[in-house]
Amino acid sequence: MSEPRINDRIRVPEVRLVGPNGEQVGIVRVEDALRLAAEADLDLVEVAPMAKPPVAKLMDYGKYKYEAAMKAREARKNQVNTVIKEIKLRPKIDPHDYGTKKGHVVRFLKGGDKVKVTIMFRGREQSRPELGFRLLQRLAEDVVELGTVESQPKQDGRNMVMVLAPTKKKAQAMAEQKAERKRRDEAARGAEGTEAAEPAEQPSETADAG
Repeated sequence: MSEPRINDRIRVPEVRLVGPNGEQVGIVRVEDALRLAAEADLDLVEVAPMAKPPVAKLMDYGKYKYEAAMKAREARKNQVNTVIKEIKLRPKIDPHDYGTKKGHVVRFLKGGDKVKVTIMFRGREQSRPELGFRLLQRLAEDVVELGTVESQPKQDGRNMVMVLAPTKKKAQAMAEQKAERKRRDEAARGAEGTEAAEPAEQPSETADAG
């Protein structure tokens, strides 16, 4: 994006002037606009060069550029790529193992990541794809509040694959996790403060007892 023209680089006879707080000043000669900018210790920045006459705003251009750069950086930071995690299951998985694997799926979906769930068939199990299909359906139902089936169960050679997508976006999930951590830290600090305050009350009780 090209830099806007500012101050003396604005070569037009008049501009539609906008004040520092967004107020409409009206159409003024460019030299008057520059004088107002100098008096307010601000810059005159052309914000809509194609308008007739061009729109110019009184602002602190250095601060404006810094804030725009910070916003762009924040937007890039929040534009987190969704990662695909993978979980592998056997068709005849025992209940304890199933619970553990389901816990991983829940954690991944809560973190805003997609999960590729793979059922691995061995030997004669390949002739019973319905076992894998039922297991994947059960898993999808168990995590229905956190994720949706993005790619239905499909046989792929010896494996059957299903992809679950999180209902929350990655950036939202990360923001919530950050807020939760902050809440926990504050609660822990509050608890420490209470513990530190308690011993101070004890001597007066002893004195009363005496």
